[in-house]
Amino acid sequence: METEVLLDAGAVSRCRRRVHLEADPAMRAVPLAPPDPASEQRMADAAGHREEIRRRLVEAIPGVWATVPRELPPDERVRLTEQALAAGVSYVWGALLPPDVEGHRRGGAELLVRSGEGYLPVLVVRHRITDPGTGAVTTAPIDLDPAHAVVDEERKVRSHARDQLRLAHLRRMLEALGLGAARPLGGVIGLDADVVLWHDLAAPTWPGGRSALAEYDSRFADRVAVALAAARGEPALAEPSRVLECRTCPWWPNCEAELRAVRDVSLVVRGEDAMELRRAGVSTVDKLAALDPADEPPIVWTSGTFPDAVALARAWLADLTVVRRVPEVTVPRADVEVDVDMESFGESGAYLWGCLLTGADIGLAHGYRAFVTWDPLPTVDEARSFAEFWAWLREVRQRTAAAGLTFRAYCYNALAENRWLFGSVERFAGRPGIPERREVQSFVDSDEWVDLFRGVSDQFLCARGKGLKVVAPVAGFTWRDAEAGGEASMRWYRDAVGMNGTPPDRGQRERLLRYNEDDVRATQVLREWMSGPANDIPYMGDL
Repeated sequence: METEVLLDAGAVSRCRRRVHLEADPAMRAVPLAPPDPASEQRMADAAGHREEIRRRLVEAIPGVWATVPRELPPDERVRLTEQALAAGVSYVWGALLPPDVEGHRRGGAELLVRSGEGYLPVLVVRHRITDPGTGAVTTAPIDLDPAHAVVDEERKVRSHARDQLRLAHLRRMLEALGLGAARPLGGVIGLDADVVLWHDLAAPTWPGGRSALAEYDSRFADRVAVALAAARGEPALAEPSRVLECRTCPWWPNCEAELRAVRDVSLVVRGEDAMELRRAGVSTVDKLAALDPADEPPIVWTSGTFPDAVALARAWLADLTVVRRVPEVTVPRADVEVDVDMESFGESGAYLWGCLLTGADIGLAHGYRAFVTWDPLPTVDEARSFAEFWAWLREVRQRTAAAGLTFRAYCYNALAENRWLFGSVERFAGRPGIPERREVQSFVDSDEWVDLFRGVSDQFLCARGKGLKVVAPVAGFTWRDAEAGGEASMRWYRDAVGMNGTPPDRGQRERLLRYNEDDVRATQVLREWMSGPANDIPYMGDL
């Protein structure tokens, strides 16, 4: 009897080891790490986005609609989907297709659109699917007929491999039912919901001239082989290895224990380099640490540098969180200094800009202050809090210049702050106090805006990651809240503004303000440490 293994579309993008673990009967009793609050929030936001799109489409597009409620048991959802497909309804929302046992597939689509004698899958996702440019094939936001699609002169396709692979998965499932439309197309409605983006799944749009279907078929066959071997108790086709996906994988504690037990090289070198090192016989951190960084690397290196990897391995063995990669650590300083940390809520906006003013007296109170809105995001009140933050920062800079002093502002990873600096300017342009983009651009491009994350990345090797929560404790800083972190703050924010159907929790508001204040004080402690004491930690050349 053939072993039954059913994989969803996510398997083709998932770590091969995770596919193995999920198919291994012996692992079913292993307790998994709970979903992190950020993931739960993303799922809740995605559900709200899907429901809004469903409402718009049903109201705007005539025809026979069938809605399959997602909260029903899977068997009931499949039954309702089969009924709708058999009846040939024009649009099936929330479809869960019957399992393709022979093909080892399971899955469903936000929307199936009838086209001729078959159906086309349409995904509704909560990320942006196009960028400014040209070449995307689109229809209007409420037009689900690909026959009306045109080459868009204002948009190009934003790379989202998972969307295309999921569409390919659904295409194969529809084909197994004899319900694939004549043309292998799939549609995607994104976060902005301003167009429907259409992908030709048979077109040679992937590297090497492959189509999305060809890429999917190759990946899926591999994942099926991995899962079948696990389900049958055969030797594993996928061993654990640390990759980027591990950060959010519920199986990571299990894999980490295995990797630490054998001191696997992927604990300090990730991705393809780790796999190639194993093939070259450098399978452990110890073996990597024993190599001479001045020699030729044993493989063709693809990320970072070989000397850095050897030093990281030696730091890991010495239980060092960070080591210097430069003889002397430096950080730009000024007479007047401001540490800045922004708190955002997913894609909805930035509700809090926290600032810590230190240094010379310029007639403004030193210490921490927060510019915040507690109206649930998205809200126009965000424009007010941002405008107040920018006005205060502008005044600090002007007073500093008038006093003939130097000024610098610091953040940790400017990508986040810059995103919402420019995003706020664009979304609230013309509102009171909102600066022109050129003013913000001038500040961001100046020497006054210092990204400490870049300074850490350039001057240190970090054996356990480069996040502020990892590096600042080395400088002696401790957060007051034991749960402090971006993921937990998402949950606190929902309670703080009453997003869970309960009254706003003022205690959680205070918690968020303490957390934000600690973040800016952490950057202050970190830059002061980098100005001198950091030079006492080990140098990579001495390991």
